[in-house]
Amino acid sequence: MQLSAEGLELIKQFEGFRSHAYLDVAGFQTIGYGHRIVPPENFPEGVSERQAEALLASDVARAERAVASMVEVPLTQGQFDALVDFCFNLGAGRLARSTLLRALNAGRSDAAAEQLLRWDLAGGVVNVGLKARREAELRLWNREVETQTAASIQARSGAA
Repeated sequence: MQLSAEGLELIKQFEGFRSHAYLDVAGFQTIGYGHRIVPPENFPEGVSERQAEALLASDVARAERAVASMVEVPLTQGQFDALVDFCFNLGAGRLARSTLLRALNAGRSDAAAEQLLRWDLAGGVVNVGLKARREAELRLWNREVETQTAASIQARSGAA
């Protein structure tokens, strides 16, 4: 699977574009659309939006591979998008060690979805931005379920 356009827009929306390096909420040097700067990377002149999009594409591909390697059950596009955003934002290691992943791989999709909302802390305190991001991920997660439910209702109504 690949991140959908909607999933990519979610990342861009929450990360925002910054042409010059800054410290993210966790204190990491970051640039562009949430790209964590790691040695030997150096952007003394900053990055253009085009360069930031190339960095984003690489970071997204890494998050997609991480999700694909850890998840053992079929996913909807919305679930995949939510997990890719989660990995992009928090790192694959956090997903790997999470109750969210254990619940998902045990076939408990609803319990896994609830776990998304627990990842809203920065420095032990609820962060408004992280809370909003987790809620947006949950909406993505439930997107196909809601669409399927609406379709089921329409099908039953039309059949009556």
